[in-house]
Amino acid sequence: MILTKKANNPLIAIGFLFKGLKLLTNPTLRSFIIIPILINIVLYSVALALGYYYVDELITQAIPDWLHWLNWILWPLFFIGFCVISFFSFTILANLIASPFYGLLAARTQSLISGDVQIVEQPLSQVLIAESKRLLYIITRLLPLLVLFFIPVINVLASFVLAVFGAWCLAMEFMAYPLENEGLLFTEQKELLKSTRLGVLSFGGVTMLGLTVPVLNIIIAPAAVIGATLYLHELREKLPEELEASSEVIEV
Repeated sequence: MILTKKANNPLIAIGFLFKGLKLLTNPTLRSFIIIPILINIVLYSVALALGYYYVDELITQAIPDWLHWLNWILWPLFFIGFCVISFFSFTILANLIASPFYGLLAARTQSLISGDVQIVEQPLSQVLIAESKRLLYIITRLLPLLVLFFIPVINVLASFVLAVFGAWCLAMEFMAYPLENEGLLFTEQKELLKSTRLGVLSFGGVTMLGLTVPVLNIIIAPAAVIGATLYLHELREKLPEELEASSEVIEV
């Protein structure tokens, strides 16, 4: 699979998340959305409660006394960093629980927009190895950022870097479902998405913002799965036979 240059356009990439939100009400997809939404209601309610209780105390401890006069600037940065850590952690857990439904949701979305879908089944051993690589990729980059997050002054920059990394990982997570249906595992997924890094980061960034908004975060994950499926389908370089078939695709 090769993505077109348009896939690297931030505005175009962000637009696919809104397309995903629009398709949440589609009757064809509804049965694959209800259970993930219920899972998200439970997990994000817990995350919101913990965030509300601990974020002020965390900020007070992390900012030295001589920087308290900058609280009006630093507080939002620390809040964003905390949200990235907490909501990203709960998102991983929510996606892990809901992953069977998200895989089916991506397949059903692909069927809706193209009229046909062929899911490539991978050997279990290869899937486990690929997911281990994904986990190792995240841990080896996230842990150093978390250490920097608790170092005064440096943690200001770390909050920004952590937010960017969170956006990248979220985009990879939600785009993994349609890509896995096509037989691409983590290594191939990462190389593909790196070719349109700016677009992928933009998609992940707006998704991450949605995950921090109460109520919206309940539906943003399934919308991101649908949006990622549309993004990868509509912005791929098409073969001649695919161009002929695309004339029959329904308008979303």
